Amino acid sequence: MYKFFFKRLFGILLALTALIVLSPLFIPVCIGLLLSGEHYIFYFQKRIGYKNKYFGIWKFATMLKASPTLGTGLYTTKNDPRILPMGNFLRHSKINELPQLINVLIGDMCIVGPRPLVDKTFAPYSDHVKSVIYNVKPGLTGIGSIVFRNEAQLLSDTKMPLEEFYKKKIAPYKGELELWYQKNLSLYTDLMLIFLTAWAILYPENNLVFKIFKDLPEAPEELKSGVWKNN
Repeated sequence: MYKFFFKRLFGILLALTALIVLSPLFIPVCIGLLLSGEHYIFYFQKRIGYKNKYFGIWKFATMLKASPTLGTGLYTTKNDPRILPMGNFLRHSKINELPQLINVLIGDMCIVGPRPLVDKTFAPYSDHVKSVIYNVKPGLTGIGSIVFRNEAQLLSDTKMPLEEFYKKKIAPYKGELELWYQKNLSLYTDLMLIFLTAWAILYPENNLVFKIFKDLPEAPEELKSGVWKNN
């Protein structure tokens, strides 16, 4: 029951509340973006959503418009030179994701769920994961986002080609995490993931997610030191 009606109602109420409370923050962010970088506020991108159908995602602009064709393409590394002057702050604070509250109100997304991907980062998932990952609507945050909150650092540190590293190391574990989420989907799980998202912004190197959810899939050894620290 929660998976459908109540999850949608919960998302609408939370999104409306967040938009009202955070509206004073949006004004200086919009002004700052207009006066810096390439002078545009929002970035729109085609993402994969519910039942593998495409939708347009909203974000505050944090990178050069041409960034998909520059440097590392759709993979963002730490201190990526394509990031705009305000971009690092907006990305680290996750403020750049807040316009997706509009996607939640429209019905494209929920507050919690698997992150909506582009074709290039969706392709490395196994066929099984691809077939079920979006049986729930994508989320503003989710278990994969929390565990891989320092994904840019992982991509910066690897000696492997980025596409190979993502395909062989990141995508398999992310897929397991999203399958775990669907098996454990509940109001409690969503509330804990919202709390953990806020906690990760305040304390980026914490490992609280593994203490609250003790049954999470075990991470590959080669990722353990990078997925979370002090574990």
